[in-house]
Amino acid sequence: MVTLQASASERGALRIGSGAGFADDRIEPAVQLVESGDIQYLVFECLAERSVALAELERRRDPARGYNPWLADRMTAVLPECARRGIRVITNMGAANPRAAGALVAELARARGLRGLSVAVVTGDDVLDRILERPDLPLLEREGTVGSLGDRVVSAHAYLGCEGITHALSQGADVVITGRVADPSLYIAPLVHEFGWDTSDWDLIAKGACAGHLMECGAQVMGGYFADPGHKDVPGLADLGFPIAEVHPDGTFTISKLPGSGGLVTPATCTEQLLYEVHDPSAYPSADVVADFSEVRLDESGHDTVLVRGARGRRRPDDLKVSVGYRDGFTGEGQISYAGPNALPRARLALDVLRARIEKQGIASGAARYELIGVDAVSRGIGPGTGSACDLRPGLGTAGPDRLNEVRVRVAARTDTEDGARRIAHEVSAMWLNGPAGGGGVVTSVTERIAIASVFLPRSDVTPSVTFAEV
Repeated sequence: MVTLQASASERGALRIGSGAGFADDRIEPAVQLVESGDIQYLVFECLAERSVALAELERRRDPARGYNPWLADRMTAVLPECARRGIRVITNMGAANPRAAGALVAELARARGLRGLSVAVVTGDDVLDRILERPDLPLLEREGTVGSLGDRVVSAHAYLGCEGITHALSQGADVVITGRVADPSLYIAPLVHEFGWDTSDWDLIAKGACAGHLMECGAQVMGGYFADPGHKDVPGLADLGFPIAEVHPDGTFTISKLPGSGGLVTPATCTEQLLYEVHDPSAYPSADVVADFSEVRLDESGHDTVLVRGARGRRRPDDLKVSVGYRDGFTGEGQISYAGPNALPRARLALDVLRARIEKQGIASGAARYELIGVDAVSRGIGPGTGSACDLRPGLGTAGPDRLNEVRVRVAARTDTEDGARRIAHEVSAMWLNGPAGGGGVVTSVTERIAIASVFLPRSDVTPSVTFAEV
C-alpha cells in the first residue's frame, strides 16, 4: 500500500472516519471522507443484534456467503483511493463468514491492481459449539437456559474486544475484516495500535470507548435520527455526511464533520448519541472496559466541532456477552389501504373481519397485531372507543377521526409453521373482494423469525485469531 499520510505520532492526533453505522447505511458519505476528510482510518460498523444470526442462515444456504451484502459495493467505492492515500480500513462486515469476506476483498483488490494490499481476517467470535456444550447457561433477557431453546439454536457469536484487530494492525494489515466485535472496539483498536496504549489503562480505554460509541452509529451523531422539524432542525439532511473523530494520545478528542456536508455536530447531537442504548451512563460495559460516561463534558470548540473529555473506566468484564440466534417460527403479514369518504370506519370493519377469520382458523400461534397505520399502530390502545391518534394532533383534532380520508390496515401474526404464516397473509389478499369497499394496494409477506437471546461466556473460552487473505 502507498502511504501518503504522516503517522499519528507525527501528527499528534489520529483522525478516524465513520464509514457506516448500520448494515444498510449509505455509501457516498464514506467516499467523501476518504477523498476530503484527511483521515487515517475508515471504520464500517454494520452489525446489529440479529444481523449475524440472519447471516448465519445465509451461510448455511451458501457457504460462500454470510457476510454483509453491501461489502463489495463499499469496498469497490473506497478501496482504491484508501490504498493510494494510505487509509486503513476496519470493518465487521464479515458477519457470519469473515473468511469469505476477506477472500472477496482480496479478489476485488487484485482485480484493481492493488498488489501488496494486506487483508486480515479476525475470527474466534463463533462460539456455537461451546454454547451447545453448556445447556445450563442462563439466558439474560428471559427465563430459561440455552437448553430450553432445544434444537432451534442456529448461531452463537461472542462480542470480541479490540485485541484481534490490534494484532492484525501490528502485522501490517491495511484492511481488517471481523465478525462480531463490540462496536466501540472497532475504534479502540487503532488507538491502541497507533498510540501504544496499555489495554489495562482503564481510563484511556474508556476514552477510546467513548469516541467509539459516539462514532459507531455514523450519521446519528451528525443529526440523523435527531432531526425534528421546528424543534430540532438539522440543515442539509438530504446531504447528510458522516463524522470524524480526531483523537489525541491522552484520549481527549473532537467530533466534527466535513465542511459543506449536511447535518450538524453540536453538544446536543453528541449527548443523544452518548446516551443511545446506554442503560447506566456510569457503568457501560463492553468487551474492553466498563466505561463511566457520567462526567463526560461536551464543549463546542468550533463550528460543527465538539470537544469530548472526562470518560473514565474500570476493569473489563471477566465474561463476554454472546448473542444466541434461534428459530422462533414465522410471521405472516398483510397490508391493505382504504381511501376516500368514510375510510376509517371501513378500515375498522376490515380489521374486525380479518380478526374473526384468522381467529376462527386458529392459525395464529403467538402474538398478533391488528392495527391501523397512522391511527393506532404506534400509540397502542388509541382506537375505537378511545378516540384516534388524529384527535391528538394539532390541526386535525377538530376534524374528528371519521374525517380521515385514507388509512392503511396492517395484520401481522406469529405462527409455528410457514404454511400458517402464508395463510394469514392470504387472508389479507382476499380482502380485495371479500371485505369493505375501496380496498387496494395489498402487500403481503412471509418471514422466518430469528430471535436473539443473550448469555455470558467466560473470556477464557473465547480465543480471537488472525489470518491473512493473499492479494
